[in-house]
Amino acid sequence: MKTWNAKTEEVDRKWFVVDAAGLRLGRLATHVANILRGKNLPTFTPHADAGGFVVIINCDKIELTGNKWNAKKYYRHSRWFGSLKEKTAEQMRNDNPEFIIQDAVKGMLPVNKLSKTLITKLKVYPGAEHPHAAQKPEAYVIQKH
Repeated sequence: MKTWNAKTEEVDRKWFVVDAAGLRLGRLATHVANILRGKNLPTFTPHADAGGFVVIINCDKIELTGNKWNAKKYYRHSRWFGSLKEKTAEQMRNDNPEFIIQDAVKGMLPVNKLSKTLITKLKVYPGAEHPHAAQKPEAYVIQKH
């Protein structure tokens, strides 16, 4: 009897839409990373891109616990002297709320070549509207704890 493995070309991809309003960042990122990898499917294969697409709406209404809006820092630099810039999570939410979720999900994906293609299947929008209605995404509900 042969062992069957999922192949990237043979996968039937589903689209999911997640409403991030009122959800905690880490819990949301864990669920989304599992969907992108395909761990929610019985045909999960670690070395193949077998997951679905995820559309996250209302990313500007995400929650962080404790004092993380002021204590959590996001850094960027261009490798030139004196170019290190930092922003708090509150400033990042005002400037670029999509980056907060993309960074959290990217951190929960494995560090390999496959993760670069997985993160491209994540679509994040600050409002309640998205341009992916033609793909007929299913609503994915994450329980609030």
